[in-house]
Amino acid sequence: MKELFKSCISFLKAKPAGMPVLVVGSGKSVQDFKATISKARQTRFQIHYFDWTPVSSGDSEARENALRDMVSEKNIRKIVIMADNRRGHIPVDLLLRFRVEGVQVLEAVSFYEQVFGKIWVESISAGDLIFGGGFSRMMVISFGKRVLDLLSASLGLILSAPLFVLLPILIKCDSEGPIFYRQERIGKKGRPFHILKFRSMRQDAECSTGAVWAAEDDPRVTRLGKIMRKLRLDELPQLINVLKGEMSFVGPRPERRVFIDTLEKKVPFYDLRHTVKPGLTGWAQVSYQYGASEEDALAKHHYDLYYVKHLSLLFDMTIIFATIRVVLMGKGAR
Repeated sequence: MKELFKSCISFLKAKPAGMPVLVVGSGKSVQDFKATISKARQTRFQIHYFDWTPVSSGDSEARENALRDMVSEKNIRKIVIMADNRRGHIPVDLLLRFRVEGVQVLEAVSFYEQVFGKIWVESISAGDLIFGGGFSRMMVISFGKRVLDLLSASLGLILSAPLFVLLPILIKCDSEGPIFYRQERIGKKGRPFHILKFRSMRQDAECSTGAVWAAEDDPRVTRLGKIMRKLRLDELPQLINVLKGEMSFVGPRPERRVFIDTLEKKVPFYDLRHTVKPGLTGWAQVSYQYGASEEDALAKHHYDLYYVKHLSLLFDMTIIFATIRVVLMGKGAR
């Protein structure tokens, strides 16, 4: 009886293994996925792999039988097709049979979204975005998002009012130059606007270098600026941009035209970020480190495009609460 009780306790304490998922395919796509998922902390799925490479017609039946046996043996409920070239190689009839039997069959990019909460932009096509789900732009969402923006920005300004008195005094004592910093950024539909920030860099920060990415321990940042950036206090004046309707509280961070012109040539679907208002915070800000290079911009775009696709009021509220946690922990600032 005692042993039975211990077994029951162990069973209750055991973590669920996760849904068994079978990745069917071969090539670079599978290798990239394996490398990515090995770094991820996720327990929602048990990932199994079935190599499906081009074979002769005589081996096709044996390969299909092996696939069928693996689905049965591992109790697979979700199959992910992940091959560099599916045409003529994937057993469509067999996959249809699995689908009819209740096994979900997904494209690789759709499963990637479920696992990582971002879009695999290097592997998607325009057709994946056109015929896939998401991108809901109902009026009720737009209206609700604007109401949420007004409430969040108003509350933020009320709570931070003492800082709007204290920080200007400290900025003037710390270094020469204006209190506020205005810079042109690109907003929804490519419209330029001027973002407002508390100045955290020297007044002549880009006089000799021009527009450059911020670096870790950036020498252009003032002593007070380091503290403000760590706590995101330099971003507080952007609450005014939110009230004016130039920005949203949540959305992709607005970027400068000089960087956008370069990124649109190198990053797939980068222009889609301009279909929504830029944000004071965003899914990329709470999911990824501070971006300070073209490589970081690509990595953040995975999250920004996911946000654009799955935009909703609930998602915005989730990001707002996550932002509070990130700010309190002082993560990702430079």
